[in-house]
Amino acid sequence: MNGILLCLPVFLPIAAGLAAYFIPFRTDRGRCALYGVIIGATTILAWLAILQCDGSSFTFLRFTDSLHFTLRMDGAAKLFAGLSASLWPFTMVYAWDYMKHEGHKPMFWAFFTASFGVTLGIAFAANMMTMYLFYELLTLATIPLVMHAMTKQAIHAGVKYAAYSIAGAALAFIGMVFLIVNDAQEFVPGGHLAGYTGNMDLLLSVFVLAFVGCGVKAAIWPMHSWLISAAVAPTPVTALLHAVAVVKAGAFACIRLVYFAFGTEILSGTWGQYTVMTLAMITLVFGSAMALKQRHFKRRLAYSTVSNLSYILFAAAVMTPAGELAAFLHLIVHSVVKIMAFFCAGSVLHYAHREYVSELEGLGKRMPLTFACFTAAACALTGIPPFNGFVSKWYIGLAAVGEGSVASYLGFVAILISALLTAIYMFQVVVKAWFPAEGTELPTPESAHEAGPFMIVPMLILAALCLLMGLFPEVLLDVIGKAVML
Repeated sequence: MNGILLCLPVFLPIAAGLAAYFIPFRTDRGRCALYGVIIGATTILAWLAILQCDGSSFTFLRFTDSLHFTLRMDGAAKLFAGLSASLWPFTMVYAWDYMKHEGHKPMFWAFFTASFGVTLGIAFAANMMTMYLFYELLTLATIPLVMHAMTKQAIHAGVKYAAYSIAGAALAFIGMVFLIVNDAQEFVPGGHLAGYTGNMDLLLSVFVLAFVGCGVKAAIWPMHSWLISAAVAPTPVTALLHAVAVVKAGAFACIRLVYFAFGTEILSGTWGQYTVMTLAMITLVFGSAMALKQRHFKRRLAYSTVSNLSYILFAAAVMTPAGELAAFLHLIVHSVVKIMAFFCAGSVLHYAHREYVSELEGLGKRMPLTFACFTAAACALTGIPPFNGFVSKWYIGLAAVGEGSVASYLGFVAILISALLTAIYMFQVVVKAWFPAEGTELPTPESAHEAGPFMIVPMLILAALCLLMGLFPEVLLDVIGKAVML
């Protein structure tokens, strides 16, 4: 029974989502209804697995005793699967409105749904080999979404995404082979390699390469630019890329490497730890600085994602229990905030036909709900209480100071610099929208108006969630604390 519960949420949306592509729907409403049923069923099945399958595992393909594809429900899997299963339906509802006037809808819904199952496969993976399989399937499932418009720019973005992902896969493959050879590919809290007696420089080199390889999907510098190019995709796609599916899968894979495969006992205090910590710090500040320079609304948010992903990677690289908790906390918090921010940008693009920050003057008067939600996102990303971003950044700072090394203190400084830059580039948008310059001609109601309920309601719920998570953080902290101890 547990095996069925683990497999259904992974393979149902992949099989049914792709099969439904070939159904000749007469209306878009019929297509949306069917995919709504598939995604809704997957969400329910995922939550049933999360609630019912404590520690359960199921091997669906075996080559040898040590080489097998296995799904298992541990604490980390519960966190990432719960996040994906909670946010995917929001994006689906948003897409019902957004995709009305877009082309290639059969392709969009097929791969949008299949990506859900693949993401859950990454969450449920019991070992490095299984995670690697779904990690690569995620690239294949999301390339058509990035290339959705089939314009020259979209095709270029898809090819670039594929090239970067292949490079990352090659580096991650090195780590997978090393773990298999050392009988350490199974994910267990604390990892396997604490008693390793081989060449330490080899181990650390492999760890850094594997961390960067998995970090490609998390847009770690200098392998970040694919994510900026992917902003050309439709907003429901970019919302998932930046909040749940791809980039969070990369961050989750890095957490798995550190805390469940190699183990902090052998990595902590080594040049390998400080190397990945330094890369995360560079990315953290670089992403914020580049976001400040961007004039294109979605590209600004894309660089913001680059920066905020490295908050997660930096917390993971602290390699303490406090760092692990902070990494999972920001992974969840940033997902909720960033998906809402991209929903706001998509509403502006669709219902005000504006793409650049300079064009947002006075839009708050015409789209008050949209920009109220964006203001909440700005407060959360900056780390202003009582929003949830303050809590996660506070715990990352505590983990950095608690670790006590020079590198972690430098990371704390980098966090402060990034927070200042975030305040500038996010609130520049807020000020322009709510307080237009004197003499600015406001957009007419015909040229800019509020989005429909399918787009507005998900944003409002997510905005409320940002506030509730900030006001009552102990609930989420307790859930994460119990999960990472499993």
